[in-house]
Amino acid sequence: MTSRSAFAIPAFRRLWTAGLISDTGDWLLFIALPLVVFQLTGSALGASIAFLLELIPAVVLAPLAARLVGRFDRRWIMVAVNVGQALALLPLLWVDDLGDLPLAYAVIFVHASLSTLFEPAKNTLLPELVDTTRLVSANALIGLNQNLGRLIGGPLGGVLLAVGDLRLIVAVDVLTYVASAVLIATLPAVAAPTDAHSPDEGAARRPTGLLAAFRIPRLRGAFAVIFVSSVAQGMFLVLFVLFALGLRGSDADVGLLRGVQAIGAIIAGVVLGFLVRGSSPRGLTALSLFAFGALSLVTWNLPALTTDIWPYVALFAAVGAPGVIMIAGLMSVLQEHSAPWQRGAVFAAVGLVSALGQAAGILLGALSDGPIGLLPLLELQGCLYLLSGVIALLWLPRPPRAGKTRRLAETATHAS
Repeated sequence: MTSRSAFAIPAFRRLWTAGLISDTGDWLLFIALPLVVFQLTGSALGASIAFLLELIPAVVLAPLAARLVGRFDRRWIMVAVNVGQALALLPLLWVDDLGDLPLAYAVIFVHASLSTLFEPAKNTLLPELVDTTRLVSANALIGLNQNLGRLIGGPLGGVLLAVGDLRLIVAVDVLTYVASAVLIATLPAVAAPTDAHSPDEGAARRPTGLLAAFRIPRLRGAFAVIFVSSVAQGMFLVLFVLFALGLRGSDADVGLLRGVQAIGAIIAGVVLGFLVRGSSPRGLTALSLFAFGALSLVTWNLPALTTDIWPYVALFAAVGAPGVIMIAGLMSVLQEHSAPWQRGAVFAAVGLVSALGQAAGILLGALSDGPIGLLPLLELQGCLYLLSGVIALLWLPRPPRAGKTRRLAETATHAS
């Protein structure tokens, strides 16, 4: 194992493993619950409400997430969230018919609310466990385990639902969250982010509030990139199915194209996580967004030449790679250019901006039913990724100076 990788740090390996287990549990639920809701209601609207309930907490609870993550030990926040997720699943044991639908919706909402705390806590803790030179590697490996979790948990959720019932899903899912909590509890202690981590600042630092995070000048470009690219992602969620069905009209093709994205994502996660060192987060973000936009535009316009499925399989497999690289670059920028006491608010703000962008994109995607049509909206979706790349190139901050890097990295912990 090469020392250039974040995987060389024992504490990070435990966090990564916990994340893989937790993400697998998330995907079990993500696949199974909408299917159960659809079975209970027989309505696509019922399943759509389930997805909407997953989006609302990121907007409503962002200020609370900023305060909690900024004030308390991130390890124990994550442990508490995992335990809460396990307990929140238990009411599903009593979901049997349409009359129990509110119970299923309540579980979805509670789970999404807890995730609103988990992600900022994880992204805030990460720079405390690895040094600045390994941040890109660490974030790429986090992206890798999220895709591995999808690759394992998605199909497993469908299989468990087919061979058993919702109760079997609940039992397996509870175990994943408990196992994740146990691993996270073994991580090294990290002190609260105060002036003890930044003695040169002169005065004690309280955790930054959510609105204050948006006023950090060096991070405004990153928030702009996140919003514009999230609009593109929201449009994709609506338009992708229409595009894929328009090729040959097969549900199997829709599943195939959605699933192969994990191939490029996993390859990119391995390469960036284990083999590449010293890459500029700003440069990685910009280049990946340009690649994302170019691949999207080629894909959306290819039906003019062919509707055979295999070129699209190759393109969708490739597009998973810039997705992982983009997230690794953006997260590293945010971690490098924020002080410890700011990060809780910064990553809560990321969740808020991303949710608002996706909501705007979903509304734009709905215009495909009107006179605008599908192809112009697909073209706009690809161009939004190119616009995000321009914003990243022009507005993302360059790597911090050596002295500042040392101050922000003071809290990195290499204990096992």
